Order: sequence, then structure tokens, then C-alpha cells
Amino acid sequence: MQWGAGLGALHFGRNRSISCGRLVVVAGHPLPESTATVMADSWWRKTLCLAGGALLAAAAYLLHELLVVRKEQELDSKDAIILHQFTRPKNGIPSLSPFCLKMETYLRMADLPYQNYFDGKLSPQGKMPWIEYNQEQVCGSEFIIDFLEEKLGVNLNSSLSPEERAVSRTITKMVEEHFYWTIAYCQWVDNVEETKSMLAVSGPLSELLKWILSHVTGSLVKREMYGHGIGRFSKDEVYALMERDMRTLATLLGDKKYIMGPKVSTVDAAVFGHLAQAMWTLPGTRPEQLIKGELINLAMYCERIRRKFWPEWFVDVDDLYYDGLSEEPNSPSQLPDLGLYSRSDSFPEEPSTLSHSATTHSLDSDPTGRSIFDSDMEAEYSEMEQLKG
Repeated sequence: MQWGAGLGALHFGRNRSISCGRLVVVAGHPLPESTATVMADSWWRKTLCLAGGALLAAAAYLLHELLVVRKEQELDSKDAIILHQFTRPKNGIPSLSPFCLKMETYLRMADLPYQNYFDGKLSPQGKMPWIEYNQEQVCGSEFIIDFLEEKLGVNLNSSLSPEERAVSRTITKMVEEHFYWTIAYCQWVDNVEETKSMLAVSGPLSELLKWILSHVTGSLVKREMYGHGIGRFSKDEVYALMERDMRTLATLLGDKKYIMGPKVSTVDAAVFGHLAQAMWTLPGTRPEQLIKGELINLAMYCERIRRKFWPEWFVDVDDLYYDGLSEEPNSPSQLPDLGLYSRSDSFPEEPSTLSHSATTHSLDSDPTGRSIFDSDMEAEYSEMEQLKG
């Protein structure tokens, strides 16, 4: 015979019990061998479960600590540009934020190594994107560029005259302080369901989270637009202002390779970051109709920059012109994260892999007959060395 002790509750009958808050010892109570064996097995199972849970918790904690240490080491690494921005969307474009796309494109244009962090962490000023460099934090794309020019000596505007730099700044401010709001309205207010489908959110509650995120963003955009003043106009008036800005950019670009001439400059990063939204994130909308139709030189300009500085960003040739259809084209696969310290010169140019399906016009030209894949799209990396210093 074995002897047992009861703990925690006295049981009366089958379905009734009296809970006790103290140890209850039943002395002199002999336990049958079968009962003792069951209790022993139960005790071992509980012990194993507790030990297994403790081991899993310890493993999770150690993994978390290792990741934290690794991230701190990366953030503490000397001379590393850490670019904080929003997560890549699902439709293949690098970012739904014109300013995030502007900043990363600038880093590639300037041939500066950088690390991407898609952690969703805003800057202390509540801004995105922002950078960390040698323990210094800088937010606001204009201030980031000024900071990098001062620290690293890079200058994409070195070939511009003072008058051209003034024109460049004027164009940048028109795009970022006026055109931006019309694009944001089209993305997050008038076409919020289309934009929601592009958000990269996973998990069992992904659809709910995307709905919340898109509609909260839309509400913020409307509030900010109202404070700016442009949100006090009607939808048709907002689109009219958007069209005027796009036509102005098309006139300024003309037949030039880039906005300010044959060489890329800082203004091109800003213009591309905004026009790319009209080009690749707003299917069937008025801005897409304009950029892929009447204002085709803007589409050629976007494609030129995409091919030179974003060769891993795949775009189907059918997406380079507007065919009048409103349904969403087959979305390309999500743009891969190229890892840490991505740089523009790490991607050698390859022959175009764009599809060659039959269309109503030549795939090598736009409806006006001008070449989309003209020779000036070829990457001339020797140009980048001249842009430094």
C-alpha cells in the first residue's frame, strides 16, 4: 500500500466540490496501486509539459535577444545608412509612399549603400521615411538629402547652374506641396479599395487590418488636405488641379532625358516618386490615362528611371500604355527585398525581359511612334562618378 495526500479541494459526490485555500492532508488514507500509478503518470505529464513550456519560452527569449543584438549591431555599424520606410506593397512597386520611393531612388541615383528597415517605426517627429547614420537621426527627405550631401560629399546637382538649381527647387516644391495631395486623394480617398488590395498585410485578420489601415489613412489624408486648403475643393476640381500639374511636368520635360537635361539630378527622384504612383498604382484612373496616353513622355521618363535604377522591378510591357480597360491587369510578383547594403551598381544591366505579346501597336514604341526603349535608357554608370564630389 501507498499513502497519499490531497491538495486543493475536498470532493463530495460526483459533481460537487468544496475548494480549499490550504493544504489538506488526509492521513492514514491508503491508496490502491492503480490510483497511485495514475497519479504518478499525471504528475510526470504535468512536469514534462511545464519543462517543455519553460524550454520553449527560454528559446523564444534567446531568439528575441539575438535579433535585438543583431539589429543593434547593424544600427551601430559605422557609416551605414539605415533607411526606415513602409513595407513593400503587393503590386510590385517599391512603395505606395511617394516620399519613400523618392528617398530610396535618390540613394540609388547617388550610388550610396544603404540598409532597408521595413519596421513601420516612425521618426521622433512622426515622419516616414527617415534615416539613421552613425547614431544620428534625420527625417524629411529634403533634410536627409542635405545631410547626406554634407556628410558624404555627394551632389546630384553639381552640374546645374544657380538658376537651374532654383528652377529645380521650384519644380520639387510644386510636386511635393501640391501634386502630392492630388495623388494622395486619388490613392487613399477616391480609390481606397484598390489601394487597400495592394497593402502587404498577412495573418488571420489581414483583411480587417487592411480595411482599418486604409480607411484610417484615408481619413487622415482628407483631414490634412482640408488643412492644406486643397481638400476644400470638389472631387472634379482636385482632379483638374492634378491634370494641370501633370501637364506642367510634361511640358517641362519635353524631349529631354531628365527634368533638368541629360543628367539625373535631385529633382528627378522627387518627380519619379510621385509619377510612379500614377503610372503603376492607379489602374483605370484619370492620372493613369494621362500618363500612359496623352502625356506619354512622362511614361517614357518613368520607365527610363525604373530600368536604370530599379532593374529588379519587373513591369509588363502592356503596363506601359493605357488601353482603355478598367480591369486590373495581372499583378507582378512582390518586389523582393534585396537585403542589406543594396546599391545601384550591384545590378548589371541585362537585355529586357518584357513580354512580347501581340498588341495593336509596336511594343517598341508608344502610340505616337516614339521609342520607349530608346538608347538613352541604357545605364551609364560612369556618369555616377561625375555626380560625386
